Amino acid sequence: MNRGGQVENAEYKPAGDEADHTADKCESECVHADAVESAKKEAAGSDQIEDLANLFKALSDQTRLRIIHSLLNRELCVCDICDVLDMQQSAVSHQLRVLRNMRIVRRRKEGKMMFYSLDDQHVEGLFLQGLHHISHK
Repeated sequence: MNRGGQVENAEYKPAGDEADHTADKCESECVHADAVESAKKEAAGSDQIEDLANLFKALSDQTRLRIIHSLLNRELCVCDICDVLDMQQSAVSHQLRVLRNMRIVRRRKEGKMMFYSLDDQHVEGLFLQGLHHISHK
């Protein structure tokens, strides 16, 4: 996101009837004052929006999503995650650090082993809701 709150480098590829861009704007200028006022009152603060954008940014990486998926309903050590993803430990470790800093995963050390799990049910819910959203037509 740039400082103006606009998404940068976003690419939308329409399919079928969605390719008709005439439906993307109003044909006449009008303002629905009650709806606008209500939306402004309910709007999240800029700090919340920034935090949410950072959360979605962390979730926008395929490797991180694969890590989250592997941690659904289980705790895994870093070696196990590397094996599931077929990746080197240094690459997985970097992604786990990003996820941990965003409070998406948490870690627990046991001897020489470092175990990871999802931080809470909200993370699982976000992931599963995203899967549900992309799977329905």
